[in-house]
Amino acid sequence: MSNTSNTNISGENLEERLSPKRRLKRLKMRFHRRVIKRFKRFVNRKIVFPFVYKMASRKPIQDNKVVFLEIRFPGITDSYQKIYERLEKEYNVEIHVHHFRQGFVSRREEYARKIRYFKDAATAKYLVFNDSSDTQGTLVKREGQHFLNTWHATGAFKRFGFATAEKNFGSSRAVMEKYPLHPDYDMVTVSSPDICWAYIEAMGKEKTKECINPIGVSRTDVLYEDDYIAKAYKDIHDLVPLTKEKKILLYAPTFRGSPRKAQAPDQLDIKQLYDNFKDEYVLIIKHHPMIAKENRPVIPEECKDFAFDITDSGVINELLCVADICITDYSSLIYEYSIFERPLIFFAYDLDEYFDDRGFFYDYNELTPGPVYTKTSEIVDYIKNIDTSFDKDKVHDFRVRFMSSCDGHATDRIMNTFFKELDKYKK
Repeated sequence: MSNTSNTNISGENLEERLSPKRRLKRLKMRFHRRVIKRFKRFVNRKIVFPFVYKMASRKPIQDNKVVFLEIRFPGITDSYQKIYERLEKEYNVEIHVHHFRQGFVSRREEYARKIRYFKDAATAKYLVFNDSSDTQGTLVKREGQHFLNTWHATGAFKRFGFATAEKNFGSSRAVMEKYPLHPDYDMVTVSSPDICWAYIEAMGKEKTKECINPIGVSRTDVLYEDDYIAKAYKDIHDLVPLTKEKKILLYAPTFRGSPRKAQAPDQLDIKQLYDNFKDEYVLIIKHHPMIAKENRPVIPEECKDFAFDITDSGVINELLCVADICITDYSSLIYEYSIFERPLIFFAYDLDEYFDDRGFFYDYNELTPGPVYTKTSEIVDYIKNIDTSFDKDKVHDFRVRFMSSCDGHATDRIMNTFFKELDKYKK
């Protein structure tokens, strides 16, 4: 029996089937929605948020108050973790953490959270960020305040901010200038002097270049800690007991599309990896945390004693510690993983499309410290010959160039510079 009647009609085909009158009505509705959306954005970013912040700024700054902002995630992410722990353990300070949960809660709830943030941030001596947002971009630093962005990635791989102007991933330069994503930072921590230029361009800091500081990235310090690495092995053994007996093949790609509608890549042939490596390896899959569970590829039933998706339970830094080989695509985790100087494989089957959508700061094929493949069969061949095909010197040189400031002591340097005035509140 034909199931043609149940076939979903695409939006484009539906549009063609509508009468001219109904088509015009739909176009008008879309136009009105866009106008309303733009109007709300203008009112909130240019009037409401600045007004709330200004009113709250009538109160004095609290000298020992630190406010962290998480744009999307519900807890303290690793960009902040070490700094937060040091502040809590070693200083008599008041620490507040705000979670916008952008894209995860209703717009009404998100709006309420932003209002609470502006009221609270106005009286904090230190404001700490790890991402970009046209909400935080409205903040005007009060005299005596200090702004830090620890950024959520190392190196300079895929483009972001002003570096994506006119790309599909980004807005126009005019819109970015009208609604800036970044306030006036005292410091933005990056992983090496070699990449400062990329952050200056992406954040539009040409007039305040000195704020881009290759002091190191706090989140990488744990990768040098023996206790942390031991815990990483224990955690993966608890999650996937088979890893006690076999080597770990980590697949950790980034998302596709926009952050609000993140999609997972789905071209890796898990069955082919299973057929070739089930006796020697375990495949651990860690998708980008912004990808909803329903948008992740399903592991074939016959491969479920070989491949394990631990996106919701695995910690990426821990997985980097334990992986024997890492397969990724355009994720900046390649910088952290290079610390261990182990094999990296790049599965970039949609490279041309990704370049058009977002692009890279460096030539992709010249930058990548490992082979770039478009087919799973190529990955299989490489792993089968890993003892002779892996070029460790290439990964070492990559690490020296892009991670020279990440030596396990980045948090110490951040505490001794950005938070120096807090020394009088040390316990």
